[in-house]
Amino acid sequence: MQFVVRDPSPRTVHRLQSAGVHPLLARLLAARGVSEPEQAQPQISALLPPHQLLHADTAARALADAIAAGQRMCVVADYDCDGATACAVALRGLRMLGADVDYLVPNRFTTGYGLSPAVVDLVAARPGGAPHWIITVDNGIASVDGVARAHELGIRVLITDHHLPGERLPAAEVIVNPNQPDCTFPSKNLAGVGVMFYVLLALRAELRARGAFPAASQPRLDSLLDLVALGTVADVVRLDANNRLLVAHGLRRMREGRMQPGVRALFSACAREASHAGTFDLGFGLGPRINAAGRLSDMTVGIECLSTDDAERALQLAQSLDGINRERRGIEQRMREQAQQALESLHAREGTSQRASISLFSADWHEGVVGIVAGRLKERHHRPVFVFAPGGDGQLRGSGRSIAGFHLRDALDLVSKREPGLLLRFGGHAAAAGCSIGAAGFERFAAAFEQVAAEWLSPELLARRLEVDGELDAQWFDVEVAALLQQQVWGQGFAPPLFASEVEVVQQSQFGNGHLRARVRTAGQRGGAPRELVAWNRSEFLPERARVAWRLEANTWQGRSSPRMVLEAVEQT
Repeated sequence: MQFVVRDPSPRTVHRLQSAGVHPLLARLLAARGVSEPEQAQPQISALLPPHQLLHADTAARALADAIAAGQRMCVVADYDCDGATACAVALRGLRMLGADVDYLVPNRFTTGYGLSPAVVDLVAARPGGAPHWIITVDNGIASVDGVARAHELGIRVLITDHHLPGERLPAAEVIVNPNQPDCTFPSKNLAGVGVMFYVLLALRAELRARGAFPAASQPRLDSLLDLVALGTVADVVRLDANNRLLVAHGLRRMREGRMQPGVRALFSACAREASHAGTFDLGFGLGPRINAAGRLSDMTVGIECLSTDDAERALQLAQSLDGINRERRGIEQRMREQAQQALESLHAREGTSQRASISLFSADWHEGVVGIVAGRLKERHHRPVFVFAPGGDGQLRGSGRSIAGFHLRDALDLVSKREPGLLLRFGGHAAAAGCSIGAAGFERFAAAFEQVAAEWLSPELLARRLEVDGELDAQWFDVEVAALLQQQVWGQGFAPPLFASEVEVVQQSQFGNGHLRARVRTAGQRGGAPRELVAWNRSEFLPERARVAWRLEANTWQGRSSPRMVLEAVEQT
């Protein structure tokens, strides 16, 4: 691991600081491409307009006609946090705008992902008969057969999705997806929940133009931004300027106490303070609890939590989600340990650890947790990773995570071309993707995937480098600056601040379940007591002297707050 220090433009830093941006924040924002003061605190009016999103206006007209005709709609969701929040946004927003709408979420273990023919049949068999419209959220762009089946049953289909399309698009009535061909929408990084939110913005504008309500009393769709923020952060999409704006205003609503009952209940269930909500809370607190339902159980629990207006019921559902998440953590820990042992055995048999990729499978692993384990292995070994588990019906289901410079879905596409018939289905993004293969296809997949990785990944890309923001001036090591940083929108593509320091370890000890606590002095520290440093999920001690990357955090205990360093990495030369 080598640290690479970001080097922002002094002129940009000065421009931001002169406009009133905190000196430290000015340096951090400039290092991440923010060049103008208005970009530091963007207003919601700066949101990209819905008409720029291809077919959003067409979808709005179709939905407005359906509402006027009293036609019934059914939302078909995905079973992750993005899908759950997108479904809740669709239900709440469409009902605000006068629609008759219900939902169905596929089950990971029975119907599988997306709008399959089997899912369409389930929709058609619901009480009340087949709806007039199916609206997909966070899925559908690959559902060629599912859309065909819907048409056989006389059901129209509106696809809202953000995943990359395949060679053939479904013959849906309308497709809204920033990544579909011919769409010039400037933000290709909308999450599924963001796409659905944009469709609602377009629909409200269409209804307003038809005189459905006066502009002064139109439904307030900004009330949904807490859900948009949660789904966007949890799906780890790139936080470009437009996504950061959506997340920033969603977080603002949470801090002000203006959130859905289910979001409030999730903060309570994970013992976090909504009044200080930040992206870490969404990505590591609320998001995993929603995701756990889809991984181990039924995402209906998550969607009901996010869509109910009953605060007591929301709290009961959030507590159920917390229990499911605790179960998920236990399964994950066991799988991570087994995966690491399997990888070490593989390296021992081959006499090398120099593979460009990692592919692992066990008949004992849980299909719903393979993506998390793949992500952990990717972080530890800095390689593209695929982890497989039995998926039923004689198939293996794999989930992959990738490093910068290796487009995972494109790699799967090349594997499918080189090994016809190997991949039964696949899809995803550059950083995360999934696939299904036959029960006997693992070794064949591992070899083909390794070949692509070896061809595409140079030694430079395989070398682990971590971008850091240099030393933190001692004057900024306090709880006020920690709170300032927590209020900002950090995440994928807009990395949270990491400071680099030479430290001398004064004392260290283990605590909890495999965590490390230390007292350290930094080279830039001017006297005073040693600083507290914690390292989560680290059992090995630090060397007496080390260069470490860390983030600043305010630790509150018994009503008192103090700054501390949270270890992220140790530089190795």
